[in-house]
Amino acid sequence: MLDSPDDIHPLFAGAPTSTEFRKLRKRIVRQTREAVEHFEMIDAGSRRGEEAQKPKWLVCLSGGKDSYTLLAVLHELQWRGLLPVELLACNLDQGQPNFPATVLPEFLEKMAVPHRIEYQDTYSIVKDKVPAGRTYCALCSRLRRGNLYRIAREEGCSAVVLGHHRDDILETFFMNLFHGGRLATMPPKLVNEEGDLFVYRPLAFVAEADCEKFARAMQYPIIPCDLCGSQDGLQRQQVKAILDGWERNSPGRRQVMFRALMNARPSHLLDAGLFDFAGLTRSSDKFDSNAGQVPRLR
Repeated sequence: MLDSPDDIHPLFAGAPTSTEFRKLRKRIVRQTREAVEHFEMIDAGSRRGEEAQKPKWLVCLSGGKDSYTLLAVLHELQWRGLLPVELLACNLDQGQPNFPATVLPEFLEKMAVPHRIEYQDTYSIVKDKVPAGRTYCALCSRLRRGNLYRIAREEGCSAVVLGHHRDDILETFFMNLFHGGRLATMPPKLVNEEGDLFVYRPLAFVAEADCEKFARAMQYPIIPCDLCGSQDGLQRQQVKAILDGWERNSPGRRQVMFRALMNARPSHLLDAGLFDFAGLTRSSDKFDSNAGQVPRLR
């Protein structure tokens, strides 16, 4: 990756020149490209460079470390000609108290990133609907997602792109396992309920720690996620603490567990709707017609 002023996207201007950062940046870009290719987030026509087929992605930007990393890496891939899509950054200002409304518009203007800033006061709705003492995150997320789908349609986008990373996917899996009674997580690629938009998570292979190191090294203007006074639920924090403990005791455990999500064996689980247990037959069944006969020796 060349880093001369004439061969770098503005999002990477002033990037650290240390070997450690170069390795970090290269790893994140490679893992993002691998996820895009592995889960086929780009159709064949776009990969061949057909202009009429070029899709448009709505890249959702919250102002957190993950979404800044997502935005930078996607523009890096686009800049290198490795991501034949049109990118539109979008921030949804949901009316949280003390939200620094000028930070993202100024940043995106400075970085020459095409963007749309939308204001929708969903915070008041959440405050009205959620009982005192409960977290706002679930309802807030649903309202945010609905608005993002609407914006994507208005902008002619084929996909809504989110900044969830490997650790988000793992934590969601264990949340469903421990509290939901099901084996499920955030898929890297899905179609919305209406069937008209893709939802992509290109950072599916990227570790949260790498996002944090990257955003901090680039000195992006991080906006905290607790402006509304409601943190994500205690259950998720507990799951995160469990995973952190496993990782400390056995470094690399997170990656092993993540690989397991890509290596499911329905025949070795218990879901009869997923695997035809009733249709299983023994190989010896074909010899039933010869029952009682001594098999011929070879």
